[in-house]
Amino acid sequence: MAHAAQIDYDGDVRQVLVIDNADLPDDGEFTPEVEVAANEYLHALGLDGDWKLTSYNGNFRGVYAGRGYSYDPDLDEFVSPQIEEPLSE
Repeated sequence: MAHAAQIDYDGDVRQVLVIDNADLPDDGEFTPEVEVAANEYLHALGLDGDWKLTSYNGNFRGVYAGRGYSYDPDLDEFVSPQIEEPLSE
């Protein structure tokens, strides 16, 4: 299974969807061509936007993307949300 994260204009992850490898070339292996095919497949389903492949096992692009994460195009990685530490009293 391939996992694709929808990135909004601010670089925030809106959602992550699973795509059956049978619907992608090269059995869904991570390559630029497969990512283009994933975008074309999702757009054909009516799901607009920019989709980036993400690795459930963290094998590429840093960490597995989730809602609330962001995508850094300079690093070509997903970044987990920063948890604010409570102010000490």
